[in-house]
Formats: sequence, C-alpha cells, structure tokens
Amino acid sequence: MKPLSEQTILITGSTDGLGKATACELAARGATVLIHGRSRERLDATIAEIAKSTGSRKLSGYLADLAGLAQVRRLAEEVAKAHDRLDLLINNAGIITGRGGRRETSADGYELTFAVNYLAPFLLTRLLLPLLRSGAPSRIVSVSSVGQSPIDFADVMLDRRFDPMRAYTQSKLAQIMFTVDLAEELRSERIAVNAMHPASLMNTKMVMESFGYSTSTIEEGVEALLFVATSPSLEGITGRYFNQKREARANPQAYDPQARAELKSLSERLAGLAG
Repeated sequence: MKPLSEQTILITGSTDGLGKATACELAARGATVLIHGRSRERLDATIAEIAKSTGSRKLSGYLADLAGLAQVRRLAEEVAKAHDRLDLLINNAGIITGRGGRRETSADGYELTFAVNYLAPFLLTRLLLPLLRSGAPSRIVSVSSVGQSPIDFADVMLDRRFDPMRAYTQSKLAQIMFTVDLAEELRSERIAVNAMHPASLMNTKMVMESFGYSTSTIEEGVEALLFVATSPSLEGITGRYFNQKREARANPQAYDPQARAELKSLSERLAGLAG
C-alpha cells in the first residue's frame, strides 16, 4: 500500500457531510484528492475551504449530477483525461428521496434513489477500473448502511409500492451485492473492494432533513471510513462488509449468487454495458 502522500483519491459526493470531511482529512495527510459535486458553486467553495484549512494544492474538482448516466460517463472521462491512475475510489454520494411518499425518477427514467445510490457508482466504478488497475494495489470503498432491504426483482423500481426508506435500504444492499460480486471478479488482481456503514444517523444535512435528529457525528463516520479505505491492516481484504471498523454480515441476499447475477445483468442493461 502506497503512502497517502503518493495516492490519488476520488470521493463522490464530497462537497458536504461525510464526503467533505473525509476529503479534508485526506488532503491534510498529503493525498491528491479529486472532489466531486453537482453544484459548481459548492464545488469551488469546498476546494477553496479545504485548501485554506490544509494548505494542500493537490485538489481538483469534478462536476456531475449522478442522477444522469450521461454525466456519470462524462465524469469518468474527465478523470481519465487528467490522471493516469487512481489509488482509491470512495463511492460516497447518496440521497434519500420521496419525502411525502412521492416517487421521483432520474434523467434516465429510473427510480431516483436506486439511480443515484447504486446505478451511478456501479457504472462509475466499471468505467474507472482501468485507472484502478494502473494504481494497483488500489481500493474501492462503497459507503453503504446497516439499513438494508432485499431487492424484489419483480419491482426493482418500486413502481407498484413506493416507500422512501425501502428505496434507500434497497439501494444500500445493492451496493453491497455489487461489492461482493466485483471482489470475486477482481480476486486475481490487486484491487480490494469493500463496503461499509460509517455510523448511524450522523449529523449530516441529509440525515437532519430526513429524520430531524442524529445519534452520531460526522467525525465518527470519517474515522471508520478512513479505516476501511486506508488501514494497512486490511491489505488484501476484499469482498467484505464492515459496520464501522468491524467486519459484519450483510443481509443474506448479498451472499446469494443467483440474486447477485440477476442484479448484475439488470445493472449492465440499465447502464448500457450489456454485451
């Protein structure tokens, strides 16, 4: 594992909350940090703030709305043009939608939570694999949740019965299923793939708007995320799910090969990767 000062790291959703705090900590430790956001104003402000607080000049920003797969593809292209390798990809961006029970859709017509929380990182990770191979030994970490619901493949987009929390927990389990699948696929390569739950109900904007209260801090989440993403003790550990710093068991569907194969086939079709 390379020293952080020699690593190039992309963090999605890093203009606020856990992503921003993690980016700041990694920048302070000397890493080259690629900041992603969907607002140019917030992206520029975040880079300026982190540069001021850490003194880092190894920061760059990437603008993309993960609710559109065309923008996910553009993000991957822009990162590949500017960098010849990635040492760490943190799929952190996430949303909770459907306040008031209203189902929303992405630019591609998919249920919005599934599209942003799962399908976007699925496609982005796939497109960035060449850079991660160039950076090997490298790591991919997906920020998931202890809240997990099995996928009903007869109603993945929740057209029939939409519930905001089911949409969220389904998307988080899908992340873990992808993690297990990809780890098996890359087992012969030096790319570790893991998913983790950083902390329960951190005091982020998303949590406060959705629940109105918090039970843990962003700092606790950063500590756990950095452990999974950077700890030398996890060298070679792949295909696992962590509850903060402890390895844990995800929902049983994550370990069902048939369910994972069905999700992979669906994801490749929806993301335009089939065939």
